[in-house]
Amino acid sequence: QVQLVESGGGSVQAGGSLRLSCAASGLTFSVYIMAWFRQAPGKERQFVTFISSGNTDYADSVKGRFTVSRDNAKNTVYLQMNGLKPEDTAVYYCAAGWIGSPERSAYSYWGQGTQVTVSP
Repeated sequence: QVQLVESGGGSVQAGGSLRLSCAASGLTFSVYIMAWFRQAPGKERQFVTFISSGNTDYADSVKGRFTVSRDNAKNTVYLQMNGLKPEDTAVYYCAAGWIGSPERSAYSYWGQGTQVTVSP
């Protein structure tokens, strides 16, 4: 059974930093594309970033502020978020799939999400 478990969310003031983690189990982690999405209240879930074995991609809104990384030995993907803004407030989800894409439909497995709240 595949499980993705996010952690590291919390509340921070604008300009601050957080590091999210997503621990995966029940899958061959190294072969999967891992992604982060986020969903703000009343909005659709939107793409943040994905990472393959050698490539990354970011939404324009987070480029230069967020960095995705993975540790295949630990079956974990990370999202380092710097320069946080109030508009980054959302529930952050990690996802696993076979294709590196900003589309939600490309990902087969999802975590339960972790809340990030950024105050002005």
